[in-house]
Amino acid sequence: MIKYYTRACNFYFGSKSVEKIKKKLSLPLNGNRYLSFDSIEIINRKKIKTIHIKDIKKQKKFIKKKIFHDLKSIIKKKKFKGLNFNNTPIFMGIINVTPDSFSDGGKFNSRKKGLKQAQHLIKNGCKIIDIGGESTRPGSKAVPYSIEWRRINKILKFRNKLNCLISLDTRKTQIMKNFTKNKINIINDISGFGFDSDTLNFLKKSKIPFIINHIQGNPENMQKNPKYKNVLLEIYDYFEEQIKKIRNIGINHNNIILDPGIGFGKNLKHNITLISNISIFHSLGFPIMLGASRKRFIVQLSGINNSNERLGGTISTNLYAMMQGVQILRVHDVNELNQSIKVFKSFY
Repeated sequence: MIKYYTRACNFYFGSKSVEKIKKKLSLPLNGNRYLSFDSIEIINRKKIKTIHIKDIKKQKKFIKKKIFHDLKSIIKKKKFKGLNFNNTPIFMGIINVTPDSFSDGGKFNSRKKGLKQAQHLIKNGCKIIDIGGESTRPGSKAVPYSIEWRRINKILKFRNKLNCLISLDTRKTQIMKNFTKNKINIINDISGFGFDSDTLNFLKKSKIPFIINHIQGNPENMQKNPKYKNVLLEIYDYFEEQIKKIRNIGINHNNIILDPGIGFGKNLKHNITLISNISIFHSLGFPIMLGASRKRFIVQLSGINNSNERLGGTISTNLYAMMQGVQILRVHDVNELNQSIKVFKSFY
């Protein structure tokens, strides 16, 4: 049986979007009248067909039924505990308290530096801080629990000084358990719950909100010739399967974020395909997060090699994602990105 997927496309922004919606010429994306679309792509593994919203009723019965079902999720406002998506995108600031992360390794791995950077990110617009004590850059190996615990604990001892949501970037269930008393708001396990078999049971018992990440392989081997037949649809299917698995074990809350995992077991073509079509994931009904900050694909496209000189590529990627309704942007350079979005919005 052929499986079909629905992707919103042909977007309008700002006052033009509001005008189009009033005239019923476009539909709001995620309940946001300042971002709308007037066409959808109906996709299967053989072809893509673009359909204007006024022509949906002209389609075959089973196609029409599929589109209307998916539109309900695409149009509805997404919700997540502690976040308000009225003024998207929301920034998740990155704090790597590690000596070897690909971009900022060693910069914030002391208590004083890490805390100062966290406060700096919050001041510049972050609603979420993602704190990690283990590098998951390509080629990296897992670090012992005791080392990861010590690194993160340096910062989270001062949780009361951080006026934002805290996301814990870890693959280890015991680390998650240790920090529940520190009022952790989100679990960000880049392994997609595949590293530690006890993680899903912990999430069920604790009811802590979490991110479903996609990765092919693990950090040590993920960039050794990653392969997909259709990267976009395979990751969509993966999210569907994970959501079904989560529901089947009794996790019924909707405080879930989807992250397609740019650079985690993907080559340049895979990353570009995902970013340029990321609006397909809206039909799954949850907020989408993009983590493209300073990633290697920017080097591959621009030829600039230093990870600290990828700001232009980071900004352009995130602006493009914002125009597709991505609600959460995971970034290093929050002030610069916030500035670029404010200026961008002023023209609409």
